[in-house]
Amino acid sequence: MSQEAAVLFANEAFYLAFSMRDIKTMDELWSTHKYVSCVHPGWQPLTDRETVMESWVGIFGNPGAPRVELREPHVVFHGDVAVVTCYEVLDEGVLAATNLFRHEADSWKMIHHHASPVAEKPIFETPEPRAPRLQ
Repeated sequence: MSQEAAVLFANEAFYLAFSMRDIKTMDELWSTHKYVSCVHPGWQPLTDRETVMESWVGIFGNPGAPRVELREPHVVFHGDVAVVTCYEVLDEGVLAATNLFRHEADSWKMIHHHASPVAEKPIFETPEPRAPRLQ
């Protein structure tokens, strides 16, 4: 598997864990290093692993939390860090997201997630969201 495919796989796994409310998988996808970060829409920045994971527990425990569909991921590499930009489609609108992954041991681990609203709904290259391809 190419490095780009491996990063896209990790990114898809993140959104699958998000949509399935799977905290165990979400925990496994994040780096175990203390200093990771996350900015959920409308939240203050979270800057350590414990706080980031507590935020996911809270989100997954909220029955009103949105369902998210991944759209149009794009990867750029900076050494052992990969930056994925993509869209998150919710019932309420569209968010732009940035996900950073660091190559650790033999896999790509998330070190940062940021999502925020976009001013205008984008016109997507693909007309319909595709089903997750995790195999």
